[in-house]
Amino acid sequence: MPESHSVQTRPVARRRSRRRWLRRIVVSTIMVTLFGVPWWTLLSAGTQWPGAVVVAGSLVFLAAFVALPAAVIAGHGPRHRDWAARIGDALLGVVWVLFVWSVLSLLLRLGLLASGVEDPLRARVVAASVLVVVAVLLVWGYVEAMRVPRIKNVDVRISRLGGGLDGLRVVMITDTHYGPIDRARWSAAVAERVNSLDADIVCHVGDLADGAVAVREQQVAPLAAARGELARVYVTGNHEYFSEAQGWLDYMARIGWDALHNRHILVERGGDQLVIAGVDDATAHASGVDGHGENLEVALADCDPALPVLLLAHQPKQITSAVSAGVDLQISGHTHGGQIWPFNFLVRLDQPVVAGLSAHGERTQLYTSRGTGFWGPPFRVFAPSEITVLTLRQG
Repeated sequence: MPESHSVQTRPVARRRSRRRWLRRIVVSTIMVTLFGVPWWTLLSAGTQWPGAVVVAGSLVFLAAFVALPAAVIAGHGPRHRDWAARIGDALLGVVWVLFVWSVLSLLLRLGLLASGVEDPLRARVVAASVLVVVAVLLVWGYVEAMRVPRIKNVDVRISRLGGGLDGLRVVMITDTHYGPIDRARWSAAVAERVNSLDADIVCHVGDLADGAVAVREQQVAPLAAARGELARVYVTGNHEYFSEAQGWLDYMARIGWDALHNRHILVERGGDQLVIAGVDDATAHASGVDGHGENLEVALADCDPALPVLLLAHQPKQITSAVSAGVDLQISGHTHGGQIWPFNFLVRLDQPVVAGLSAHGERTQLYTSRGTGFWGPPFRVFAPSEITVLTLRQG
C-alpha cells in the first residue's frame, strides 16, 4: 500500500511543480515587461544620457523591481505587514501608469520622427513628456482615491414597482476595501455623506475590508452610524473570502445591518412591498468556507413572485442567475470601473459590464458601481469613485 501511494503521488507532485514553474515564468515575464518598457523609454531609446544618469536610473529601476514583489508578498501574504503592503501597492500603481504611458509615448515618438526631430532630442522629449504626464496622473489619481466620493444619481424604472414605492431612494456603497492605509476618518466622512442623502435603503455590496475583523474594525465601525429609513443591507464580496467572511457578516449584523447571506427581507412603503435579496459572492463556494456559496434560489425562497426584486450581488457576472430568476434590478460593484485606466479593458474580459446601468433579458437591469474606495494602489485614474443614489421609478 505505501508503495502504491508513492507511485500515485509522483505524477501529482510533478504536475504541481510544473504549475509552479509556469506561474514563475508568467510572473517574471510580466515583471520584466512592466519595468523593461519604461526603462527603455526613459534611459535607453536614443536618449544618449551621460553614463552616470543611465547607471543611477537603472539602479532605481532595479531597486523597484526587487522591492515590488518582496513588499507585496510581505504585505498581502500570511504575515500581513501593512507597512509593506502600502509600499508594494504604491509601487504597483506607479509602475503600471509608467508602463502604460511609456507604450503610448510611441505615438509621440512617431510624430516627432515625422516632423524631422532627430535623436537624442526626440528621445529626450519623449522621456520628459512621459515623466511629466505620469507625475501629474499619479498626484491626481491619489487625490481622487483618497477623497470622499462624489454622488452619482441614477433613475431606474421598474415595471412591477408599486405606486407606494415610486421615488424610493437606494443609496449604494461598495468596495470600500478598508485595509493597510488607515481610513477611519474617511469612513466616518462616507457615513456622514450617506446620511445627507435621505436614503430609504442603504446597501453595501461587498469587498468591505481586506483583513480580519479584529484588524479592520476601527475603520469599518463608522458605518454603524449610516442611516436608512427602511433598511441597511450588506453582502459579501470576493475579498471577504480572503480573510473571514462569516466574521464580517456577523460584525455587520452586530452594528445593525441586515447581512443578506443568501436570504431576503421585505420592505414596505405606501402599502407596496419590495423584496431585497442578497447572495454570497461568486467565489464563495470555491473558497471552502463552510456554509457559503452563491444560492439565489435559497435567497428568494418563499417570495411572492408578483413582487419586484432588488438583488445585491457583488460581481456583475452574477447577472446570469438574476435574469433566470426574473430579478428586476441587480446592483453590483467589484470592477472599480477599472480603477487605473486602461485596466477597465482587462476587467471587461471577465465581467459583462464595467460601470453603469445596463439591461439584461426581458426584465432585469444591472447597475454596476465604480466603487466607493479602492484596492491596492492608492490611485484612481479616469475611474472616479462614487456613492450612488438609485431612485426607483414606477415603469
